[in-house]
Amino acid sequence: MLNILVTGASKGIGRKIAEELKTCGNLFVTGRNKDALSSIGAKDYCICDIANTPEILGDFIVKNNINVLVNNAGEYIYGAIDKMTIEEIQKIHKTNLIAPAYLISRAVPYMKEQKFGRIINIGSISGVMGEANASLYSSSKAGLMGLTKALALELAEFNITVNTINPGWVETNLGNDSIEQSEFTKEEILDCIPQKRFVTPDEIAKLAKYLISDDARGITGQGINLCAGLSVGI
Repeated sequence: MLNILVTGASKGIGRKIAEELKTCGNLFVTGRNKDALSSIGAKDYCICDIANTPEILGDFIVKNNINVLVNNAGEYIYGAIDKMTIEEIQKIHKTNLIAPAYLISRAVPYMKEQKFGRIINIGSISGVMGEANASLYSSSKAGLMGLTKALALELAEFNITVNTINPGWVETNLGNDSIEQSEFTKEEILDCIPQKRFVTPDEIAKLAKYLISDDARGITGQGINLCAGLSVGI
């Protein structure tokens, strides 16, 4: 039986992934919005701020024998590096990299015992290509890709796969908010995307569903760019 945990499931990409995986096994979700989490209809949920109290979610993982972990929760910040405070630097890396690594460490013992596990990290094309004035976000997501590759090697013998999905621009509130923070209009951004469109959360959710299936058991250590061609060039 799959015991699935999706982090950052209150809205956007995380909520769509949770809804897609709901029929695949026992679904557990986490986030900071109780009303949003309870409306998903998961088996159980955990209210948690993973940047500050990840141990709460770590205990939840152990209690529920999680063997499919989707690290989706993330933070984005836009601005020049010389304008960033130590608090901002720490927060984005705690949320985007340190917390996922910690949650994986709590889930892996049960996965090893069962000789089965699926770990999906939601990265970003910014971690693959870099994004000017989003260096903290880019570095945290690049670190997630390094974590994915190393863990895929470390855990392969236990039938545990580890992969990262790297979305480009996604049609979500966070995506639209990040446009407002940037110096570019939505039209200018669309003009740089080969397919001239934003990726939808549904596309990411369906890819996640495939990656946890037995059909994808040979895929591990990969960063899959789901970006409408943005990573290829312009």
